[in-house]
Amino acid sequence: MTADAAHALPQTCCPSVWLWPGLALYAGPSLNLAPHSGSVWCLAVGIGGPLTVTVAGAEPVRAPSVLIPPRLTHHLACHGDGLVSCYLEPASSRAESCRAKVGAWHAGIGSGHVDEDRLQFTPDDDEAASHWLDIAAPAADRRIDPRIAVTVNRIRDHPADAAPSRELAAAVGLSESRFLHLFRAEVGTSLRRYRLWARLLAAGTVIADGKTLTDAAMHAGFASPSHLSDRFRSTFGLSASQLFAAGVAVRIPG
Repeated sequence: MTADAAHALPQTCCPSVWLWPGLALYAGPSLNLAPHSGSVWCLAVGIGGPLTVTVAGAEPVRAPSVLIPPRLTHHLACHGDGLVSCYLEPASSRAESCRAKVGAWHAGIGSGHVDEDRLQFTPDDDEAASHWLDIAAPAADRRIDPRIAVTVNRIRDHPADAAPSRELAAAVGLSESRFLHLFRAEVGTSLRRYRLWARLLAAGTVIADGKTLTDAAMHAGFASPSHLSDRFRSTFGLSASQLFAAGVAVRIPG
């Protein structure tokens, strides 16, 4: 689907989530999200109508596209037929390029993505999802400290690993305090929040394989399905059970 063919989402539209390493993209109807705070940047684009982001103590931001930073508790309301939103690791090149495309900032929230008109379409397959992502947040080469890269890969490859920060620091030859400081500087979020993000993505890949929430929780290192659901709600504004009850399709692009 292209921008020229953009239409309001039909009532029968099946919401979809695409997962890549470190990235996620949702396309579908609004899901009446509760206030929440994510671990990563979120670019949301309203389809057929604007979005409103409300943060305590600030004037609401109403715009066709909004960029919400990590660790900001907010409420996102959709006034159109649906939305497309992508989730970007804070220090990734895609997050950097996305921030550069945003024209205005208010109370920490960006709005007015330069290509928001081109993003007014709902991806309906893997190719279209990748195309949407490349318009919204083009990738570029970016290297992080190799010691932190080792830790990031370890967390992604072994999401259930609960190794304490002192052990992760020792594995790459750093003191714990230096490691935690460098991790936040290089990755753009804390070790705890990044580990949660990686576990949520890992749980999603298990569900995409047709497994249960119990299987996903065990694989990703959550204490129980309810623990997974609670963390999902705090990050995305609804529980995993609510999302899958809406008939969402989880896709892992080849």
